[in-house]
Amino acid sequence: MRLHRLDITAFGPFGGSHTVDFDALSTAGLFLLHGPTGAGKTSVLDAVCYALYGSVPGARQSGQGMNLRSDHAERATRTEVRLALTVAGRRLEITRQPPWERPKLRGKGMTVDKAQTWLREYDARRAAWKDLSRSHQEIGTEIEQLLGMSREQFCQVVLLPQGEFARFLRADAEARGRLLGRLFDTQRFADVEKRLAERRRATEARVREGDTALLADAHRMQQEAGDAMELPDLAPGDPGLAETVLGAAAIARSTARERLAVAHCRLAAAESARAAARRRLDEARELARLQSRFTEARQRAERLQERSGTHRETQERMARARKAETVAPALELRERADAEHRRAAAAEARVRGLLPGSHADADAGSLAAAARRTAEELGGLDAARRAERRLAELADERAALDRQERADDDVQREADAWLAAWDGTRAELRTRIDSAQEAATRAEQLAVQRAPMQRRLDAARTRDRLAADLEQARQRADASHRHALDTRAHWLDLKEQRLNGIAAELAAHLSDGEPCAVCGATEHPAPARKVAGHVDRETEDAALAAHQQAGERQAEDERRLGLVREALAAATAEAGDTPTDRLTAEAGELEREYARVRREASALHSAQEELRQAEREREQRLDDRHHAAVRAASRLTRRDTLEREQAQLHTELTQALGGADSVAARAARLERQTALLTEAADAVRAAEDAARRLKDADARLADAAYRAGFDTPRAAAAALLDPAAHRELQHRLDAWQQEEATVRAVLAEADTAAAARQAPADLTAAERAADTADRRLREAASARDAAARCRTELDRLSARATAAVRRLAPLREEYERVARLAALTAGTSADNERRMRLESYVLAARLEQVAAAATVRLSRMSSGRYTLVHSDDRTGRGRSGLGLHVVDAWTGRERDTATLSGGETFFASLALALGLADVVTDEAGGIRLDTLFIDEGFGSLDDQTLDEVLDVLDSLRERDRSVGIVSHVADLRRRIHARLEVVKGRTGSSLRQRGV
Repeated sequence: MRLHRLDITAFGPFGGSHTVDFDALSTAGLFLLHGPTGAGKTSVLDAVCYALYGSVPGARQSGQGMNLRSDHAERATRTEVRLALTVAGRRLEITRQPPWERPKLRGKGMTVDKAQTWLREYDARRAAWKDLSRSHQEIGTEIEQLLGMSREQFCQVVLLPQGEFARFLRADAEARGRLLGRLFDTQRFADVEKRLAERRRATEARVREGDTALLADAHRMQQEAGDAMELPDLAPGDPGLAETVLGAAAIARSTARERLAVAHCRLAAAESARAAARRRLDEARELARLQSRFTEARQRAERLQERSGTHRETQERMARARKAETVAPALELRERADAEHRRAAAAEARVRGLLPGSHADADAGSLAAAARRTAEELGGLDAARRAERRLAELADERAALDRQERADDDVQREADAWLAAWDGTRAELRTRIDSAQEAATRAEQLAVQRAPMQRRLDAARTRDRLAADLEQARQRADASHRHALDTRAHWLDLKEQRLNGIAAELAAHLSDGEPCAVCGATEHPAPARKVAGHVDRETEDAALAAHQQAGERQAEDERRLGLVREALAAATAEAGDTPTDRLTAEAGELEREYARVRREASALHSAQEELRQAEREREQRLDDRHHAAVRAASRLTRRDTLEREQAQLHTELTQALGGADSVAARAARLERQTALLTEAADAVRAAEDAARRLKDADARLADAAYRAGFDTPRAAAAALLDPAAHRELQHRLDAWQQEEATVRAVLAEADTAAAARQAPADLTAAERAADTADRRLREAASARDAAARCRTELDRLSARATAAVRRLAPLREEYERVARLAALTAGTSADNERRMRLESYVLAARLEQVAAAATVRLSRMSSGRYTLVHSDDRTGRGRSGLGLHVVDAWTGRERDTATLSGGETFFASLALALGLADVVTDEAGGIRLDTLFIDEGFGSLDDQTLDEVLDVLDSLRERDRSVGIVSHVADLRRRIHARLEVVKGRTGSSLRQRGV
């Protein structure tokens, strides 16, 4: 990836439009981006990152959208970042415009335009640019695929933030693991750990579920078998559970089979005894039945003899009834004729009482003729009926016209009243709509101000808290500085004292005849003596250790002081000098104003809807008033026509009524007269016919009674029986004959007579013996069924348990295999000697590669003194495999990276950053990175170390790379000729390129 050109407009501190020509800066290989603090050096890098990924790095990610816009920009100037670069052999141009707030084109207030993004590619064959996409998502995916890095990886690999790598250098294993995990995307290994753990839990649950089901079957077998099955206390997952259950089940099945065989033998014996008892009971019952049958037949014969007289009387009565049955048809005919004659005479008398005097004694023919004349007069009333119906219709129509006239009058009055108030109603609704629209515009403006105000308030609270922390940190730093000076002075004093008395230490080891270590003489006439207060080597080493410890404490306190200062400066830059109480009040007032205008704006829709409804109602009322006027004009003509037709019909109807109130009354009178005459004629004819039929019926009855042998018809009627009495007599005769035949047959039976001669049967004893045999048989059958059911259930449960054990066998093997893998990847297995998780193992390998790549440059920067090494040792309870130490070639020992000085920490972290960039680049597929940026940290180096560091950075040009150093160190401006200067001013910052 090589950057060519960057155009920024109204971005960050840059109020206008500025251009960075990276091609010109890259010709020197090494260029400097410098300027005073707060001028906007880092904002140039933010613009590069924003152009590529649509967001800015690290902690500045909160500054998105409209907050990226420069406060110094003109209102009509839109924020824009355009970057031209070459990546993967393609020349691209990316343009991004964040959302911004601008004045509305119509009306007052502000509106927010959405973010815009363009991606173009240079077509070398056509020598022209072509558009590729304007989709944020498509462009983001395309750039990330071409670079092979996410935004976090790009910020670590290309922008090289030194402060973060200094923290990475001194961080613990957990912090290193988080950073390396983001850069190398080791989440897939963590997912493998998680997946194996989930599979282990799932497989274990399935095994336990299978064991639980197996134990449930075992307990059910134990319930069936009773004391025949002994089952020890077992739990799911216990070793040998399956073998124990299957063995106990086999013993229970064998015992059940033995019990079933015994039950079968007992059942066969009980069945034989029951059959014998049943035969004896059947014999006793048959003897008792025959004896009882003979006794009952003798008693029934005696009762028949007692009722023989009544039987003869019944026979005689039945004979007379059969003779009277021949007279019964004539009797019935005479009764029907008599009843019919009485009904016809009564009807004739009733009808003649209703006739007028002129027809009271008329015969049937005269009455029928009068009825025909009345019916003819009734048929002539049809025309009168039509005239009467038409008059009713005309009356209804006139009533409808009157109702319509009243309704139209009401409509016109209501429409006139409503339309008179229309102008005032419309003005009121317009006023409400305008107020709600203004409130909505104000709400949009306030919504944009809420988030910045809240961030400023949070920053002010952080500023107040850090101000107190800064004073405490300054006091601790001053105290540790004084303590370090005191321990240094004390160590130097002791060292000087020891040097002054070093001769006495050497003399203490002299012996006569042995050469002196200083002059070589073998005679020692006046060896030096130790004076009071002599300082030995142990005392000097202790003072030196105390001085070093104080120095380390001083460095730590100064580092903490610097962190607090940086945080305070950031919070102050965000919050300004405004007091927190004032910002709190302003934020509260902003929220209250925002809530108020939102409530007012919520009425906009309802007011607009009311206005539209009122306009529709006005049109409707105007239309109703017009239609009412048209209908009033047509009603006048229709009333005249109706009045003329009504007068003509009244004249015709008066002539047809003949004095009746209405046509219906006249017709009803004629209908009643016709019906009455017709009914009277029919009644007279029916009475004459009934009298003739009654006379014929009397003659036939007298003749039938004489032929049947009765003196009079009355005697024949008395001998007749009704059907119920006849059936009763016949039933008595039939029952007597049947009973007599049955008794004779029973008394004639040989078995019955022989049984009557024997002793009475003992039925009770036989039944008691049979009941005892039945009970014993039921008990034996129940025992046999229980034994068979127990054996069947045990066989079924045993088969199911055996099948379950077979199914569980491969599942147990799978669980053991997955559990071993899960424990190995989670670092809990004994096979994992260092207790390293899989993700930590991968990260340790990556860290080892990073340390090796960083050592190549660190060795050059430190003149061969320092080497970074990776350690697999566990630190406390944290991760193992993510340790990082520095080897000091001067002492030959490994040192903690926290013991490095400020300058040493800088070039060590720089080497680490460059090494990490190389490894991440290789991991991303070997993407060529032709432009790198290094942000700050050079002020902590001495001249010699600075030269060595610059030599290392200059060597990066060997592959046609260009390196941009972001720093305000003045000495770098003398050493690096190609420079991009950020100039700070009251109207915003600007850019100037020099030395290109």
